[in-house]
Amino acid sequence: MNTLVLNASYEPLAVVPVRRAVILVLTEKAVMEHADSGKLIRSATRELPTPLVVRLLRFVRVPYRRKVPWSRSGVLDRDGRRCAYCGGRASSIDHLVPTSRGGASRSWRNTVASCVACNQAKADRTPAEAGMRLLVQPYEPKAHRALVLALGVPTSEALPDWLAAAVT
Repeated sequence: MNTLVLNASYEPLAVVPVRRAVILVLTEKAVMEHADSGKLIRSATRELPTPLVVRLLRFVRVPYRRKVPWSRSGVLDRDGRRCAYCGGRASSIDHLVPTSRGGASRSWRNTVASCVACNQAKADRTPAEAGMRLLVQPYEPKAHRALVLALGVPTSEALPDWLAAAVT
């Protein structure tokens, strides 16, 4: 489980493991903005609800990042871990224009999540040449949306109010 960390200005900064978020709260570097009261974290002397969103008490200046760096797990998260061809469970990445034919190897717009069977069936061809139809169009996620993806919220799900407010 992960926790969204907001800057003092309520700007999304990062996604961290719950353990790190608890440490930020206990050391009084952050406050809990939203918590899961159904899941408690217990120690010998304290009991806390599991933090879902924490806000730093001091503003942290972060260099502006225009682009989200490409990663294999980022593509799988972006596509909801569903195959872009059949909708099944995806465990691999497929290049729309194969790299052997000049396609970019680390491009958000040239890669989609794919199941192994569809990836092998497509082989070294474009989807049109293989007679395969894309169920989703690849896109480059915005920085705030990448944080939501890292939290594990499927793109098809409506965001909770507290999370929608944080990423808009």
